Amino acid sequence: MSALPPLRYIKMNGLGNEIVVVDLRAGGRPLDGDQIRAVASNPRTAFDQMMVLNAPRTAGTDAFVTIFNTDGSESAACGNGTRCIGWLETERTGRRALRFETRAGILDVSVTDASAITVDMGEPRFGWAEIPLAEPFHDTRAIELQIGPIDDPVLHSPSVVNVGNPHVVFWVDKPVADYDLGRFGPLIENHPLFPERVNVTIARVTSPASMDIRTWERGAGLTRACGTAACASAVAAMRKKLVERRAAVTLPGGPLTIEWTPSNRILMTGPAAFEHEGSLAPALSPKPV
Repeated sequence: MSALPPLRYIKMNGLGNEIVVVDLRAGGRPLDGDQIRAVASNPRTAFDQMMVLNAPRTAGTDAFVTIFNTDGSESAACGNGTRCIGWLETERTGRRALRFETRAGILDVSVTDASAITVDMGEPRFGWAEIPLAEPFHDTRAIELQIGPIDDPVLHSPSVVNVGNPHVVFWVDKPVADYDLGRFGPLIENHPLFPERVNVTIARVTSPASMDIRTWERGAGLTRACGTAACASAVAAMRKKLVERRAAVTLPGGPLTIEWTPSNRILMTGPAAFEHEGSLAPALSPKPV
């Protein structure tokens, strides 16, 4: 592994979803995969996603953001991380309307305060090839996939949707914590049906305007919060007419408000929290015994 450049970082979280932010807009060498995994494995800088701010590529945007998972793989979108960088940019500039470009497209962010940051997550995609799936399914509200015995599956007939990342959502009647997502999450993430792997969510509708979810995140594992999973689960439930077009989605880390607008945009509203900041080089140094 090459020596880590002396980069500053800011550690934040969105509902317990651990985020490390690195700003390269003023210069600095990007981290390689080994360095990203080293940062993720250090207790002080451990993250679910790393948000790297690069110089803007498109006029009118604040940064081009590359997003990395703990295993060093790149992600196209991260809702909780986007709220975090939105809050940081508001603190830095005083502006409350921001735009960030990612692999998933341009995301508009509106900041009221640290407890109410809204991200326009874009339009959901439901076509099997857009998700993508390895084979055609006419109706992606319920595809043929099950976990457990054929005659008595534990989970079956999930919905699939892409909201910047591919998601599969299994509908359950019992509390989401009753299911061993840590055991079967990695199996589904790497199932041959999902050529780009997939985020795996257990979802339970609790009222016409609320639902609970728990997510195994592609490339990161079990997480206290996943913003794109909240969006994917809510939109999938709305598509099945299980909840209204604005709903509270409760994750282990807390609630997000998700709205699917008449113009086919997904709006996600929730908090962001600052933890600490420091230098990545010391973060990788051996800890005293």
